[in-house]
Amino acid sequence: MNILAIDTGTHCGWASCVNGQVESGVQHFELGRGDSPGVRFMHFRSWLELMMLRISPELVIYERPLLFGGYATDLLVGFVTRIQEECARRGIEHQAVQVSTLKKAATGSGRAAKAAMIKAASEYFGREIKDDNEADALMLLWIAMEEHN
Repeated sequence: MNILAIDTGTHCGWASCVNGQVESGVQHFELGRGDSPGVRFMHFRSWLELMMLRISPELVIYERPLLFGGYATDLLVGFVTRIQEECARRGIEHQAVQVSTLKKAATGSGRAAKAAMIKAASEYFGREIKDDNEADALMLLWIAMEEHN
């Protein structure tokens, strides 16, 4: 099963499993000088469409963001709705995972620190992890692989 895992945010962690091969990274969606906030969503949509074409996922799993209001909430809700929309358009199954559920599955604690998530992902996948965004995406991928493969 081809899977795409996404940790949404300005620094968006992603991981994929295609024919058993795991890849991961971090995609940045920072605004340039003078850019409208909507430009970030346009860049995210373009990136997501390219990832869908490249990976041909049968499942997209993503972290359900904690929403406290304000700009971060607007950003994360915008990214999540674009994931849901793209999955619906392509007939792809999608699954959201709560932050605490992800942390507990990866480390045993629903309140795990970023360093613990990086360590868990590094140990499980046997590779150097760039940051906590990539670690979260890899652990989302791990959850999906455990549940669906």
